[in-house]
Amino acid sequence: MSSIELFIKALTIDWERIGRDSYLRDIPAISGVEGLEFNNPITFFVGENGSGKSTLLEALAVASGFNPEGGTRNYNFSTYDSHSELCNAVRLIRGCRRAKWGYFLRAESFYNVASAEEDYSKGGKVMPEFYHRKSHGESFLAMAQKNLQSNSLYFLDEPEAALSPQRQLTLLLEIVECAKNGSQFFIVTHSPILLGIPDAEILSFDDGRIHPCQYEDTESYQVTKMFLNNREQMLKSLLDDC
Repeated sequence: MSSIELFIKALTIDWERIGRDSYLRDIPAISGVEGLEFNNPITFFVGENGSGKSTLLEALAVASGFNPEGGTRNYNFSTYDSHSELCNAVRLIRGCRRAKWGYFLRAESFYNVASAEEDYSKGGKVMPEFYHRKSHGESFLAMAQKNLQSNSLYFLDEPEAALSPQRQLTLLLEIVECAKNGSQFFIVTHSPILLGIPDAEILSFDDGRIHPCQYEDTESYQVTKMFLNNREQMLKSLLDDC
């Protein structure tokens, strides 16, 4: 993996800037964090639903200048104000390089971003991509591929959500190629395919703390492997009481 200096090397959290009754203080993995270091151009956040992965990713993206609902730094729209106050408390420790481009991809607000892209293209300065005319998976991958470049900064929240396994492999190749050419990625995922990227840093939010995790120790890998190797037995156990 690339040895070029990272755009974001670490973060610190100033808890004095977070309300005493904030729900952020009730997320175990986040509430104990004062700082985090990043050592790889590709960093995965993994863990069970509700463990705080997307909350931290969103805070990183917003603190980096991206619209809370997604898009490039040029996107400035809001359909629902749902981002947490964590972005105001996060301080980024940056490297010397500046990213030439970047993107914040959120599966849950993709429709809104695709609509905004059409609105921005009406001025004639940008060629419209007509994402709404494609299938969800096709448009999702097209948006990712259009915006993945060298020397850029990316925040991807569950990018596998609309993609078939084959398209996940396509995205994996795009991510690896961009990282080799100086880009940095922070990715929330449950995909055992994407998590298989060699030498990527995996941070688990399980067990009430953020900690490094090996690929084979992720639940995404373990549950998928268990199901594929013991499908009939697992289904029988699960469905016996139905």
